Amino acid sequence: MEIVTKRVFCNAVQPLRYKTVRPLRLLIIFGLLAGMTAAAQTGGTQQEPAPPGSVPPAKESDTTTSPKQADQSPAGETGVQELTPASPADIPKIRTATNEVNVVFTVTDKHGRHVTDLKQSDFRVIDDKKPVEEVRSFHNETNLPLQLGLLIDASNSVRDRFKFEQEAAIEFLNQTIRRRYDKAAVVGFDDTPDVTQDFTDNPESLAKGVRELRPGGGTALFDALFYTCRDKLMKLSPSGPTRRAIILVSDGEDTHSHVTREEAIEMAERAEVIVYTISTNVSGTKGTGDKVMERIADATGGRAFFPFQMRDVANAFAEIQQELRSQYALSYRPADFRADGHFRSIEIVANDRKNLRVKARRGYFAPLAQ
Repeated sequence: MEIVTKRVFCNAVQPLRYKTVRPLRLLIIFGLLAGMTAAAQTGGTQQEPAPPGSVPPAKESDTTTSPKQADQSPAGETGVQELTPASPADIPKIRTATNEVNVVFTVTDKHGRHVTDLKQSDFRVIDDKKPVEEVRSFHNETNLPLQLGLLIDASNSVRDRFKFEQEAAIEFLNQTIRRRYDKAAVVGFDDTPDVTQDFTDNPESLAKGVRELRPGGGTALFDALFYTCRDKLMKLSPSGPTRRAIILVSDGEDTHSHVTREEAIEMAERAEVIVYTISTNVSGTKGTGDKVMERIADATGGRAFFPFQMRDVANAFAEIQQELRSQYALSYRPADFRADGHFRSIEIVANDRKNLRVKARRGYFAPLAQ
C-alpha cells in the first residue's frame, strides 16, 4: 500500500507541476524579449553625452538682444569682436543688375555759397579714371528723402559743453526731419555706441533720445562710426532713391576704438554715407582731433566745421541743414566695369572749375559677381 500510495501521489502532482512551470517559462522568455526590444529602440534615439568642453547650442531667445545689450556684450553686435575689420564676405554689398552708380554731391562757388541751378551739361563724370559710359539721370534733389544718423560724443572729454550740444542737435532735428519722409537715429558714444533712439520720423522721439545721453567714459569714435554705418544705415531698406548722411559731433580724440580711422571711413564708403563733422574743440588751436574730423568729412564727401565758440555749433548745424537741401543726384554706368569688389574712384568735375567747387564721395566698392 505504501508503494501504491506514493506512485499515486507522484502521478497526481506531476501533471500539476508541468502545468504551472511551462506557462511561467513562457512568461519569462516573453518578458526578456520585450525588454531587449525596448532597449534597442531607446538606444536608437538616445543622445550621446557631449564631449568635455563643448558648448551647447544657444537658445533662440538667448541670441536676441536690445541695442543697448548688444553694445555692452563682449561678443555682441557692437562688441570688441564684432568691431574688428570684417572680411569682404561679411560686409553687405550694394548690388545692382545694371552696374548703375548713384552719387549725391554739392556745388559751391568760390565764396562758399551753394549753387543749385546747374545742368548735367555743366559737369563731367569720371569713374576709375575713365569717362563714364552713360549718365542715366541727373536731378537737383533738394527734396530727396533723408536717412540720417546723429552721432554725439558722450565721453568725459566733452562734459563741460555737452548740454549746449544737445540743445543744438535737437533744434537741428526739429528743423530737418520731415514726418513720413525722412528718418533719423540718435547714437551716443563713449567707450561703446549707445542707440538711444532708432530710426524714426518723429522729432519728439529723437529729442528724447538726445536728452537721454549722459557723458562719461572714454572715446570710441571710430567704433561708433563703423557701427552706425554697418549695423544701422546699411541695413535700412529704402523704397526709392535716398540720401544717407551722418552728423558727427566730437572733439575727434579717439582713445578706445578697436577699428582704425581708415577702416571706419571704408565702412562709410561701403554704406554710401556722407559724413559731416562738427568739432567741439573750442581751444582756439587746431589739434590732432580736428585733423581726424577733417579727414573723415573729406573722404566721404561731407564738410568739417570748426566752431570757435559753443554758440557757433548751432550755426554749423544750420549750414549742414542748408547743404542737405542743396544737393544734386546723378546715376551713371561706368565704362570698363568689373564686378570684382575693388574700390573705384569717382570724380565729378565742373566745366567752370575756376569758379565752382564740387564735393562728392571719393569712390565706391564695386559689387562682387553673383
